[in-house]
Amino acid sequence: MILYKNSTSRLFIAFLLMTVGITVAQAVPRKMCVFDLLGANGPFFSQMKDYKTAALAWGAELELKPYTSERVAAEDFKAGLCDAVSFTGIRARQFNSFTGSLDAIGAIPTYDHLKSVITSISGEKAAGLMFSDPYEVVAIFPAGAGYMFVNDRTIDTVGELAGKRIAILDSDPAQVEMVNFIGGSPVGTSLANMYSKFNNGSVDVTYGPAIVYEAMELYKGLEPNGGIINFSLVQLTLQILIRKADFPEGYGQKSREFALSQFDSRVELVNKYASTIPAKMWISIPETDTIGYLEVFRQSRIRLRDKGIYNGKMLKLMRMLRCKKDPQQSECTAADKE
Repeated sequence: MILYKNSTSRLFIAFLLMTVGITVAQAVPRKMCVFDLLGANGPFFSQMKDYKTAALAWGAELELKPYTSERVAAEDFKAGLCDAVSFTGIRARQFNSFTGSLDAIGAIPTYDHLKSVITSISGEKAAGLMFSDPYEVVAIFPAGAGYMFVNDRTIDTVGELAGKRIAILDSDPAQVEMVNFIGGSPVGTSLANMYSKFNNGSVDVTYGPAIVYEAMELYKGLEPNGGIINFSLVQLTLQILIRKADFPEGYGQKSREFALSQFDSRVELVNKYASTIPAKMWISIPETDTIGYLEVFRQSRIRLRDKGIYNGKMLKLMRMLRCKKDPQQSECTAADKE
């Protein structure tokens, strides 16, 4: 599929390799578990092939192994069956709560906000926050804004979610908390079956990035009366973790800087996926309703921080960036700041 190709990135990586003059023979062989719902034919696995090429310059020769279950990928990583792993930021939270809170609900409104956050934590001064013994977060890529997919277009306010069957990931206690707070009926799922449950009518609401519309055939569950609420719930990320002691000195910092250099091209790719969705599927919501959503999300993040699910330092960083870009937001003067 043409959207999966990124010739510019590959040229850049080839140039990088020629510049540093590192040979494959010098690289240390390491195994990497890669989560992608579509396995070895999926877009995220394809992107990891580019990362594998770049990693040679930092002294590691990666052997990629595809996983369609990120739970299994995480378990194999913890068991030492792979030296590195690539999966969602939500799954990464169990290894590093700081970067794992990037996917906090409603915390990052736009890709511009996300780039600011990732830029601020990818520098050498923030390297200590990337390490949680024995693991190190070595790359954070944008995976696309997460949207709500509903089987009834009249469900377009927080209040109308009450009583609806909403798919949540069993692995994310934040989603359980959120759905209970708004009065919805949470239905436990995994990434492997949450979209099939929407398509067969087992749930009324699910969520995900634009790429799942075509890849998981969500148009089947949306027809005839459904739609996609055009409001970003979360900024989903794809994160790479390693067992630090198994990789060359300095690998992590070089990898994080490489990932940041790829940010714009990754956002361009996710925007192309969004542009393939028919215009009739998008549901616009009034500005007054977005204010309601934002306050519900903010209160939820504070409760989840107090329960130890979200990292307070990351929530504070994201709040400061939101208020720097838009100081008029009511949260900037609220007494109960994140």
